Amino acid sequence: MSDYLVKAITNGVRVYAAVTTDLVNEAIRRHDCYPVASAALGRTMTGALLMAANLKNNEAITVSFRGDGPLGTVTADASAEGYVRGYVGDPHVDLPLNAQGKLDVGGGIGQGLVTITRFTGLREPVSGSCEIVTGEVAEDLTQYLYVSEQTPSCVGLGVLVGNDLKAIAAGGFIIQPMPDATDEVISKLEENLKNLRPVTSMIKDGLSPHGIIEEIMAGFEMEHLSTTELKFKCQCSRQRIEDMLIALNVHDLEELVADGKAEICCHFCGEKYNFNKEELEHILKIVQGVQKQ
Repeated sequence: MSDYLVKAITNGVRVYAAVTTDLVNEAIRRHDCYPVASAALGRTMTGALLMAANLKNNEAITVSFRGDGPLGTVTADASAEGYVRGYVGDPHVDLPLNAQGKLDVGGGIGQGLVTITRFTGLREPVSGSCEIVTGEVAEDLTQYLYVSEQTPSCVGLGVLVGNDLKAIAAGGFIIQPMPDATDEVISKLEENLKNLRPVTSMIKDGLSPHGIIEEIMAGFEMEHLSTTELKFKCQCSRQRIEDMLIALNVHDLEELVADGKAEICCHFCGEKYNFNKEELEHILKIVQGVQKQ
């Protein structure tokens, strides 16, 4: 198991940590991301996975940054089972390093809204949003949880990109004091966080999610609750794409038939589905038959 997430608890504080290097590299490969896009998308996918860890099986969450920066929309879908997919509007954005000498994710995302949608089995999904604070993702998710869900949290996310445009280290953590956490516990936790090194440094040095939790929660005795394997996985399939084509009107399908072929690309994973003229004609006949009924 290379990418996985660990849930732990202690003294009224819950901590989740994840290593996501492999799945971030899968997203980079599928979307041909440049470094700024890699960092933005990788952080958003990791954040979505950490937030989805609170959900039940068959529930899911969507995290979407809609800013006015050159990256456009950055979106990730994650499930409680550890599956994630995501996309960035313009994966080829190239920006100079920011004032701290780091990838300028905040400049790439810009100002706008971060929206979180939870799919919990209710008839309608539950959504909330707040203003983007920095565009650096972790700070924005921390702010969202506090403002929109009244949940004090600390979110840490990171993606370290190498000269070969691949992620060297990616992962993150989320810490949430619960109502029974004492002032003494919170003060000790705050002191730990002041001296905490970047999450990518921990992962680059070989720390697992268990090791990340141990470093964050130094001096605490942790109870580890569960471990979940993480994977980049999209729900698209050829059948779903066919269903989408069947939903088109006759005129649009006739134009595709006239072209003799169609290539449909899933924006979440970059998978391409090709349909030849005979397949398109078959779909057109299905639609015409439905309309005659």
